[in-house]
Amino acid sequence: ENQFVSWLALCPGTNKTGGRQKSSRTRRSSNRVAAALRMAASSLHHCKSALGAYYRRKQGLIGKPQAVTAVAHKLARLIYKMMTKGLKYVQRGQDEYEEQYRQRKLYNLKRNAKQLGFALVPTTDAPA
Repeated sequence: ENQFVSWLALCPGTNKTGGRQKSSRTRRSSNRVAAALRMAASSLHHCKSALGAYYRRKQGLIGKPQAVTAVAHKLARLIYKMMTKGLKYVQRGQDEYEEQYRQRKLYNLKRNAKQLGFALVPTTDAPA
């Protein structure tokens, strides 16, 4: 699937010199599949699915054009898995995605606190 995404020019570039990262922009492409995936990704802005939540989170972090590319990359990987392995797409909801993201952030926060010699204690008035 890495080669498929690279062929679509949806993966970050690796322009390095002297061990220093110069650029990670994606290549320009006239591939129609890549254009269709970007169009599909940009239409997920108002979607109440996990992909829509992923798009909105990425848009807040890195901006709209990069978020469109990131979601198109994710869609290309999903399509490749469905086509080659015969897997079916199981749509996850926005709430399930956000809960998984919250649990992952909490786990990483606890792990980082433990490495620094601290312990996290949940409060009773914390939002659910």
